[in-house]
Amino acid sequence: MLNELIGAVIQVVIFALIPVIIWFITARKKETFFYWIGFRRPAQGKWLKTVFITVVLATIYIMLTNLSVRILPDGVTTAGAQFAGMGASALPAVFIYAFVRTALSEEILFRGFILKCVERKFGFAMGNTVQAFLFGLMHGVPFGLATGSVWAFLLLTMLPGLFGAYMGWMNEKKFGGSIIPSWILHGCMNFMTAIMSLM
Repeated sequence: MLNELIGAVIQVVIFALIPVIIWFITARKKETFFYWIGFRRPAQGKWLKTVFITVVLATIYIMLTNLSVRILPDGVTTAGAQFAGMGASALPAVFIYAFVRTALSEEILFRGFILKCVERKFGFAMGNTVQAFLFGLMHGVPFGLATGSVWAFLLLTMLPGLFGAYMGWMNEKKFGGSIIPSWILHGCMNFMTAIMSLM
């Protein structure tokens, strides 16, 4: 667990480094870093429909991703596979991996920094498209390189990319620009995926 905690802190710092530098240069006199990236209380509103849609889409996404990962050749593993066969003793490490190492660092970079910076210049549609595309590539490129398969690359870029677009829309259009909803959702999905590998 200690190794996972140290790795999580290092990854959050690395993913937040460029956003902090850009904030320091452009916005530090206007607002705090955390507010600037959207690490703030979600806007009040009618959430029931959004929560229902999110649960349905997250379930479909997890099922499609698990099916996609099953067709990968032997020896190609996912990030959560590091916990394979460890059982319940690995749960604290899985929690840190899911909610801090991956979800928090990626939400700061993609939905907190890239989406908002591009959106300020070119509008929401462009900002959301750019962050979702880059988010998808970050997931798909390693699988494409590891397998040499164009199909693995396309599928494992498209699925996270589409879900990244949904999380960007959810944050900006339903929760007032807060990244906390997508952080919680992202962390829950990573946690469930990693839990499956514990068995």
